[in-house]
Amino acid sequence: MTQSNRAPDVAAGRLSDEDYARNFADLHPLLSPHEATVEADRCYFCYDAPCVQACPTSIDIPQFIRQISTGNPTGSAKTIFDQNILGGMCARVCPTETLCEQVCVREVAEGKPVKIGQLQRYATDHYMSENDMTPFTRKAETGKKIAVIGAGPAGLACAHALAVEGHDIDIYEAREKAGGLNEYGIATYKTVDDYAAKEVGFILSIGGITLKTGKKLGENVHLAELRASYDAVFLGMGLAGVNALGLADEDTDGVLDAVDYIADLRQTKNYADLPVGRRVVVIGGGMTAVDIAVQTKRLGAEDVTIAYRRGQDRMNASEYEQHLAQTNGVKILTWAQPKELVAENGHITAIDLERTRDDNGALVGTGTIIRLPADMVFKAVGQTLVQTDLNGSGPNIQIEKGRIVVDADRKTSLEDVWAGGDCILGGEDLTVAAVEDGKIAAASIHRALSA
Repeated sequence: MTQSNRAPDVAAGRLSDEDYARNFADLHPLLSPHEATVEADRCYFCYDAPCVQACPTSIDIPQFIRQISTGNPTGSAKTIFDQNILGGMCARVCPTETLCEQVCVREVAEGKPVKIGQLQRYATDHYMSENDMTPFTRKAETGKKIAVIGAGPAGLACAHALAVEGHDIDIYEAREKAGGLNEYGIATYKTVDDYAAKEVGFILSIGGITLKTGKKLGENVHLAELRASYDAVFLGMGLAGVNALGLADEDTDGVLDAVDYIADLRQTKNYADLPVGRRVVVIGGGMTAVDIAVQTKRLGAEDVTIAYRRGQDRMNASEYEQHLAQTNGVKILTWAQPKELVAENGHITAIDLERTRDDNGALVGTGTIIRLPADMVFKAVGQTLVQTDLNGSGPNIQIEKGRIVVDADRKTSLEDVWAGGDCILGGEDLTVAAVEDGKIAAASIHRALSA
């Protein structure tokens, strides 16, 4: 490991309490009733609306917006929850700019779409402020029991849909709190006021769902035992592993997993307690890379750079998220891949990056090295399925490219096991896509148990 002459600069409490409060305030404050009505009136209420087709959960967007425009936010929320019980969180974190709003007729014609995401939040927040329970009535108990692994968006959506049908569900969650990435992995300024926990309580209000925390698949819960004890199993445990950079000495002090740091940030009671480097380098090009970069900047880091191995147009983070990073003072360095960690006295002080280029579709190094000073280097290069968590499932559960293979109904190769969310092959790193997986799996499980 190459040595550097610069001492690391990592400290907590870099900002005032007022700065922290401002930096981690709600990114998109709730619309007022007047603002919501004015915005709703911009909708053309299209027949065969392209926004509905672009929504992974197929929410009737023109309908819920029309209900807002006629002064019926409660009915609007019911329209949303009918297709997406996590509609409140999705309104906060979904990349609407690349989904429903991107295909909005007003976006195509004027470059200014209807603010669908903010209107969705307006309706769902209104409903949840006045109602403690979901707008569904649980059917008569069926006597069937389903185990759900993971209390993230996919697991919660699946559990709620099955509970509505009268089944009993036990959710096994590895962490102390339910919510999955909504609780532990979303940028703090996107979901304030402990909203993830409030939404979990809202979903569990349907009844018939028992939450068991501190239960990790492969450790104190095993798939074979669950299959023997339940009528069906749904796997929605997400991706617990973090991809490595592939460099020597990645355990050096100051080289951190972005997802772990974001989780600590989400759970802290005092932002001033979190140490952050003066110079931060983030390796990756997705939403997690942007989230950690922006949040370290807002914690007081002075120089934050996202380094991505390809061009900016290939980054998984949306154009909006990239602009969010840049307007927060984050630099985006493209065509650069990590080459070597530089440390002194066991702590990271810099990282060497090699310039890259595209050679007929193949990424190749050019040999040119850039050294960026760094007190912290964050790994945000994707997460992986910990396949050992599936031990005891037998040899038949099919894994491909490090993910669980499912059919269109989200059924695995095991006849009584379904799966959804990030852990499945083709799964998208989106809350709304995980919700849809949970919905589809729940419908399939219900059909199977009702046959």
